[in-house]
Amino acid sequence: MRGALCMRFDRYLRHAQLNSALADLAAQHPHIVRVRSIGRSHEGRDILLAVVTAQVTGDDRDKPALWVDGNIHATELAGSMACLYLLHFLTERYGRDDEVTRCLDTRVFYVCPRLNPDGAEWALADVPRLIRSSTRPYPYDEAPVGGLRREDVDGDGRVLSMRIVDANGPWKESEHDPRLLVRREPTEQGGRYYRLLPEGMLEDFDGTLIRLQRRREQLDLNRNFPAGWRQEHDQHGAGPFPTSEPEVQAAVRFIAEHPNITGGVCFHTYSGVLLRPYSHMADDSLPAEDLWTYRKIGARGTELTGYPNISVFHDFRYHPKEVITGSMDDWLYEHMGVFAWTVEIWSPQRQAGIEDYKFIEWYREHPVEDDLKLLRWNDEVLDGKGFVPWYAFEHPQLGAVELGGWDTLYTWSNPPAALLEREVERFPRWLLWHLLISPKLELLEARADALGAGTWRVILVVHNTGWLPSYVTKKALEHKRTRGVVCEIELPDGAVLEAGSRREERGELEGRAYKPVAPSSWAGWGGDVTDDRLKVEWVVRGAHGASVRLTARHERAGTVRAEVVLA
Repeated sequence: MRGALCMRFDRYLRHAQLNSALADLAAQHPHIVRVRSIGRSHEGRDILLAVVTAQVTGDDRDKPALWVDGNIHATELAGSMACLYLLHFLTERYGRDDEVTRCLDTRVFYVCPRLNPDGAEWALADVPRLIRSSTRPYPYDEAPVGGLRREDVDGDGRVLSMRIVDANGPWKESEHDPRLLVRREPTEQGGRYYRLLPEGMLEDFDGTLIRLQRRREQLDLNRNFPAGWRQEHDQHGAGPFPTSEPEVQAAVRFIAEHPNITGGVCFHTYSGVLLRPYSHMADDSLPAEDLWTYRKIGARGTELTGYPNISVFHDFRYHPKEVITGSMDDWLYEHMGVFAWTVEIWSPQRQAGIEDYKFIEWYREHPVEDDLKLLRWNDEVLDGKGFVPWYAFEHPQLGAVELGGWDTLYTWSNPPAALLEREVERFPRWLLWHLLISPKLELLEARADALGAGTWRVILVVHNTGWLPSYVTKKALEHKRTRGVVCEIELPDGAVLEAGSRREERGELEGRAYKPVAPSSWAGWGGDVTDDRLKVEWVVRGAHGASVRLTARHERAGTVRAEVVLA
């Protein structure tokens, strides 16, 4: 980047560094970037949000918006960097790239790079602590006792795996590569076998039994959103009640207070896929028009990012008999009525040349050839830094063990730093397109026609120039989330409204989203009627040369203002 900022995308930023980068962006681009805190985390850190729009063209609340966030899960650090790269992309290209300029002149991005600053700070610490999400103790405040606690035992800044020779272990070295552990055959005997554990220390070890220590921090912030929230007995980690956690509450409050938001994208890691709702229901539960539109948005996303677009319920369930609920994208669609996505950044498999695989099922079953491809990728592309060869270590409780295996945090959970920019640069064009399809209320005509005897017919015509309808989704209509277009007239002193109401509440305006693929005489298509347009008329008695102010506004499609002279 030009100037003092010199933003780099070959590293992951700690909280203070990220805040400094956001402050620098706002200082260097004050005409299009403002940064504010939307709340504080459990440990008291600011949750920062960048408001990105051309301020000279109007207030952000008067423009259609796209919400973008990252890093709600502690170790999913690439989400923050994808958000930061989006900001870099927009600020570098505004005024030089026609599409970026048009977007920021007429619309707004709300970008929250790190929704969970506490968890990310633990992951990025010199001695990392790897948890799922929030650092708040849950469901119990007491410290856990006993068992294997995952941590960096040899002080090298990595949390790897431990393999222990065990005659009853389920793993053995691959005949193709001794670094690789493969499953022992069901009836196999007489070999050298291993037990595999996370790197860590044991408490109250009796010399025989090993169990994993229960984590003190078991919250999953992406189960704490209101839509479909379930209690602990039904869904682990969802919190004591919906939006109980300050990070989730901050996001929900901001989004609910900004009805101009027309869509949302949440950056997670990993799998290299664009995920759409629902998490817990089949596609046929969505209104047909919403499903069609989701597929079109997803197809464009695949075209621009290279990531497949899929349904969580049909293609990304952690277990075929279980579902998740309480996620942000489900809440954005179900309650707020906007098209929302979860983007799982990064696919090590695809990097290694493994193309035809199922995202979750791969971890249950895949050919050993896939693991060998991954090791070759590690050797040839990562210079051997992703997979640490097994090395001897004298464990204080277990004695002789070997440490090694994949450096999961920076090979699987996130792209290696050297490959980070190449991965996050995939997304800005799709995000830009996603915002540009939003409904957009624009002025078509505003005039005053003289009727004689000091009266005028004042006419206001506005239309929706966006691809999406003003209400955005059929789900929003179903739940009555939007009000329709509101048109108002403001009279000068001494003028009288002879006909019409000072505030006219009208309906929704359609976009171009539901047009057929080609003009046809099919009965379902009635031609290009003007359902994208509305007209309001008033009769005003007033002085010649006086000005009448007109406003048309829609929560999602924006605000239009005009001034008409009675002449």
